[in-house]
Amino acid sequence: MKKTLFVFGYGYSARALAAELPGDFTVIGTSREAGPDVIQWPGAEISEPLSQATHLLISAGPDGDGDPVLRKVRDEIAALAPQLEWVGYLSTTGVYGDHQGGWVDEDTPLAPSTRRGKWRVQAEADWQALAEEAGLPLHIFRLAGIYGPGRGPFAKVRKGTARRIIKNDQVFSRIHVADIAQVLAASIAQPNPGRIYNVCDDNAAPPEDVLAHAAELLNLPIPPAEDFETAEMTPMARSFYAESKRVRNDRIKEELGVKLRYPTYQDGLQALLKAES
Repeated sequence: MKKTLFVFGYGYSARALAAELPGDFTVIGTSREAGPDVIQWPGAEISEPLSQATHLLISAGPDGDGDPVLRKVRDEIAALAPQLEWVGYLSTTGVYGDHQGGWVDEDTPLAPSTRRGKWRVQAEADWQALAEEAGLPLHIFRLAGIYGPGRGPFAKVRKGTARRIIKNDQVFSRIHVADIAQVLAASIAQPNPGRIYNVCDDNAAPPEDVLAHAAELLNLPIPPAEDFETAEMTPMARSFYAESKRVRNDRIKEELGVKLRYPTYQDGLQALLKAES
C-alpha cells in the first residue's frame, strides 16, 4: 500500500516534515487559508482524501472549545485506525508550566499556568483517550519555541524593533524547524505508539541572549535592555514570560537516534544567516 500522510494544519512544521519524507510518501494537507496545495478545511469535504491516509499528523492547535479535529472528524479517524501506521500530535512544552528555570522531562507532571497550555493538556488527553478506544498508533511531540527560515530574530534586529526584555532567571528552550522535521521522520520510520517526546535543542537560554547574539552576527548594536516589570507589553507578549524551564531531550536521541542539526541557537542562527546570503 502506498504511503499517504494526511496533515491537519499544513503549516510551517508540517511542510518541513513533508520535505524530509522519503519519495514514496504522498502528502495531503488542510489549512484554514485557501492555497494551491492544500484543502481548505473546515469547509471542504475531506472524507475521501482522509480515507487514503496511512499516516496522520495533527498540527492544528486547540482552542477554548477543545481540539478542532476531534470536534469534527473524531469518528472518521477512529474508523481509520486499522490502516494507520503512525499518528503524530504536535503539542508544546507549555504543558509543563513554570519550573523557575528547573529541568523537565517527559515524565514531569503537567501543570500549565497559561490558558493555551491548559488547552494543550486537554487536547493531549482527548487524543490519548481516542487512541486507547480505537487503537490509534498515537505519538505526542512537545515542541519548544520554533524558529527557522523566515522565523528568527534577524528581521526585528535589522528594523530596530527587537526588544531585550530582562526577567531574572528566565530561560526558554528552542528548536529549529529542520530538527522538528527529522524527529518526526525518525518516529515515522520506527513507530512506538503511546510514546511522548520532547522536541528541543540542547541550549535553553534567556531570550535576551538570543537577540544579543543575532545583533552581533549582523554587526548591529545590541538592542537596549528593558526590565520585564516595567516594560509595556500586550497581555499575549507578557504571557510568554509566565513560564521558565529547561527541557530535556534525551529521549529523541536515545530512542529515535536523532542527532540534532542545530543543537544550539548559536548553530541555528549562524546557519540561517549563511542561508540568507
